[in-house]
Amino acid sequence: GSSAAKETTAASDNNQTTAESTEAGSTTGEKILKVQVGPDPETVDPALNSAVDGGNMILHAFEGLLTLDENGQLKEGQAESWETSEDGLTWTFHLRDGLKWSDGTDLTAKDFVYSWQRVCDPNVAAPYAETVLGMVKGYDEAIAGDITKLDVQAPDEKTVVVNLANPCSYFGELAAFATLNPVQQATVEANGDAWATSADTYISNGPFMMTEWVPGSHITFSKNPNYWNAEAIKLDKLEFELIEDPNAAYSAYTSGEVDMIKDVPTEEIPSLQGNDDFHVDPIIGTYYISLNLQKEYFQDARVRKALSLAIDRNYVANTLMQGTYSPASAIVGPGWLDTDGSSFAENANGGTPYIDNDNFDANLEEAKKLLEEAGYPNGEGFPQIEYTTNDAGYHKVVAEYLQQAWAAIGIDLKVNIVEWASFTPMRRNGEFDVARNGWVGDYTDPSNILELFCTTNGNNDGKYTNADFDAAIEDSRATTDAATRSADLHKAEDTLMNDAGCIPIAYYNDFWLQSSKITGSWHSSNGFWYFMYADIAE
Repeated sequence: GSSAAKETTAASDNNQTTAESTEAGSTTGEKILKVQVGPDPETVDPALNSAVDGGNMILHAFEGLLTLDENGQLKEGQAESWETSEDGLTWTFHLRDGLKWSDGTDLTAKDFVYSWQRVCDPNVAAPYAETVLGMVKGYDEAIAGDITKLDVQAPDEKTVVVNLANPCSYFGELAAFATLNPVQQATVEANGDAWATSADTYISNGPFMMTEWVPGSHITFSKNPNYWNAEAIKLDKLEFELIEDPNAAYSAYTSGEVDMIKDVPTEEIPSLQGNDDFHVDPIIGTYYISLNLQKEYFQDARVRKALSLAIDRNYVANTLMQGTYSPASAIVGPGWLDTDGSSFAENANGGTPYIDNDNFDANLEEAKKLLEEAGYPNGEGFPQIEYTTNDAGYHKVVAEYLQQAWAAIGIDLKVNIVEWASFTPMRRNGEFDVARNGWVGDYTDPSNILELFCTTNGNNDGKYTNADFDAAIEDSRATTDAATRSADLHKAEDTLMNDAGCIPIAYYNDFWLQSSKITGSWHSSNGFWYFMYADIAE
């Protein structure tokens, strides 16, 4: 997701009062909006981030060639116009006049060439490289080490030309995606990866620029005077409060110190439902479990299916998660679009759910049978396994439920709660038996979630590998025919679900608390809050 200019957000600027007093933490008459979207992010380097909280910060600091508006539609960003060749293989972007970095230096087409080649640099190891650039000509040679082979050109300072190896109907959405934001070459080369860890070196090109980062406390973004659309930005500062504990977030919200919080304590939800400040909005995303398929005991698909079938998803979503999530029967849930614009999920598996959530008793019997067939009758001989998760939202109650659910088929599960900052690297490095996982779509094409399970994908935490699955995804990339591409993507999901390559649990909704004083902000179906054009009304 990315940002888009909105001229008509608040009524008008004529006499909007500025936020004073402690309400917005300011007595200087500055407009400061304080929000909580998560604790300290693992990274805010556009090339390295794959988490929603870091993505939400990057969204306000950077801008890509294109952006998305409040309806999720593509709009001009750093590019004022773009066109695609008739065969769909050449995309040309024309930059706006006078673009600048937050330090006041010129931003040109060459910056995009550098930044996109950097995403392909094997030494950078960008988790999204294949997803966002795999269709560009020369990608294979680039990811193998010769990044100059990536066919992205700057014929002059204001033009970016991208040549694709095969057509990609949603490439415009990729041009609006954070991984492909431009970063400043001189800064990255002078500071290495550390450039993105300090306000002094975090040079950006979006509506805001980082002016302070106090780890464990807050990250302050101030209005970027060098942004091309700075006139439309009404806030002086946007402060992200780095709070990990939902109870602390809630108390900061109720005392008026913070104007919006994402981490609402789950025990407060029943009392908040129906309250004007409490928002629930569906997003394209699935809460799932990764099994570490490099562990010998998970290599039998019958074991994986048994673990999946032993979970009562209706109970998890409707009771444990208080109806804030919906029970999942597939990895691709509602909101993802098939190639003809219809619902991908409704077309899956011949119209019947892969997992029948309404017959849990039958599923449990089947789970016991599969485990016995795999050589572990009543779980005998199966080792104790460990479930790794961070403690936010419903993660802990789900972990405790899994202990009971899997004990019912004779499997002993230990729960390991780790901090958010160390959780994602552990998961990526395979330092787990079973781990909580989740994916929120970056764009509505189902390839975005299915590709996670390709052998070579940087976000394939469970290290799932299946030649039929990889071939189906490969075929979907090579075809120009929409119906064929749809069939390939459905075949990939059929393979994954039949294999229990991951265990889907629930489909996401975002739920959060937001003061009615905030005007002109919006929330997107890929789980981001857009505050760049927000205002604070008293």
